[in-house]
Amino acid sequence: MLARVLSSSLIGIDPYLVEVEVNVEGHAFRYSTVGLPELAVRESKDRVISAIKNSGFRFPPKAYTINLAPADIKKEGSAFDLPIAIGILAALGLVMHADLEEYVLMGELSLDGTLRGVKGALPSAVGVHEHELKGLILPAQNAREAAVTGNIDVIPVNTLLEAIRFLNGEKIIEPIEVNAEHLFSEAQNYAVDLADVRGQAHVKRALEVAAAGGHNVLMIGPPGSGKTMLAKRFPTILPQMTLDEALETTKIHSIAGMVKTEGLVATRPFRSPHHTISDAALVGGGRIPRPGEVSLAHHGVLFLDELPEFQKNVLEVLRQPLENTEVTISRASMSLTYPANFILLSAMNPCPCGYSSDPRHECTCSSVGIQKYMAKISGPLLDRIDLHIEVPAIPFEELSSKQDGESSLHVRQRVQSARNLQINRFIDDPQIHSNADMPPKMIRSICKINAKSASLLKSAITNLGLSARAYDRILKVSRTIADLSQSSEIESQHISEAIQYRTLDRQLWMA
Repeated sequence: MLARVLSSSLIGIDPYLVEVEVNVEGHAFRYSTVGLPELAVRESKDRVISAIKNSGFRFPPKAYTINLAPADIKKEGSAFDLPIAIGILAALGLVMHADLEEYVLMGELSLDGTLRGVKGALPSAVGVHEHELKGLILPAQNAREAAVTGNIDVIPVNTLLEAIRFLNGEKIIEPIEVNAEHLFSEAQNYAVDLADVRGQAHVKRALEVAAAGGHNVLMIGPPGSGKTMLAKRFPTILPQMTLDEALETTKIHSIAGMVKTEGLVATRPFRSPHHTISDAALVGGGRIPRPGEVSLAHHGVLFLDELPEFQKNVLEVLRQPLENTEVTISRASMSLTYPANFILLSAMNPCPCGYSSDPRHECTCSSVGIQKYMAKISGPLLDRIDLHIEVPAIPFEELSSKQDGESSLHVRQRVQSARNLQINRFIDDPQIHSNADMPPKMIRSICKINAKSASLLKSAITNLGLSARAYDRILKVSRTIADLSQSSEIESQHISEAIQYRTLDRQLWMA
């Protein structure tokens, strides 16, 4: 007999349906899986047979042929265990659901028939809705994640037997329902606050500007000046995620198997990889390309601490995602594109020992050593960082102050007001979300400056030897500072403040 069951798989973050066709015939045992199955799929044979037997069913000695269509796309992962098992039982006449082909099935089987969670539940649920199918049957661990779409019936099951009884009409399982908007609003909270940081008013202001315009940041200062502490609190002043942003971010985390039980990534991601990370782990890679840290930080923050300690080739691969807000990974078998719209927040010491800018400690580094240290960061990468901020050592008076600083909530309100201006400004261009995303042509039309501001900017460009890209960066940052002031025009004080955020161009750290 022949049976047909639907399952789902992914190409990047895009789902596609997989038809699991099972043919059972003859009286001599044979089991074969075709349709470009990878190792985990081929190994499903032993899991499926054991799960069927341990669920109380006979597994007669017949010829079993499992075809995974379309046959020209490689199938990977263990999520095909459940549809294969159901397909075999349907071909044996043990599953008789009239609407079997209206459901998509996913799940990894244990040898005793219990189901384990799988990756990619949310994108698969989106695919089920796009194909106008009835619902998705999957492990209970993944049910809330899949249900946040709210468009299909999500049937949570714990065992193979439970799935069989549901399909045969012997057990009623109510579809799980999740109010995505309620879940989204409930989950938007942070354990840290900007008010925890003492002093560093100048740095906080710069981070506020960066958050308002989506600008990349490099903080330079001695050890113990609070760079990491400030970085961890940076996401708390970013505009709150929209539901669409949360769903898109959750898709990526789902592919990586990183979605928690609540089922939705509702706060902006903060990714902080160690400096020993490889280029493939940073931007994504593998035989079948998987999302890297730049994609996991989508709609959030990628924090690179001790920036010069990263391998040079690792830093250079950041240039494409920083410029294009996406990363394309090409392999012999396929080429995949993952979104990577993040804010790069980086930190570094001013020299190898870290104390060249700290009056309380003596620097032991030579000028040649400092230059070699800084040379690890290329000019093209540095040009893509809008704000260079000096983070000085904190005086004892500020460190011991009992006065609370401004809370993240208050800063975030100003940031949100500035972002609202940008949303209205770019409403006709869905590819641009903030001032930092503006292409050069748009900068000329939106970031117009008066004669006084132009003269100030010309002087800075001439004296500092800035590149054309740095010129554009200053205009973008100036536009953001004006937005924070609710000013329709870019004034000279906005230009002046933006120029102050080019520390490395001015090489003040060398003093």
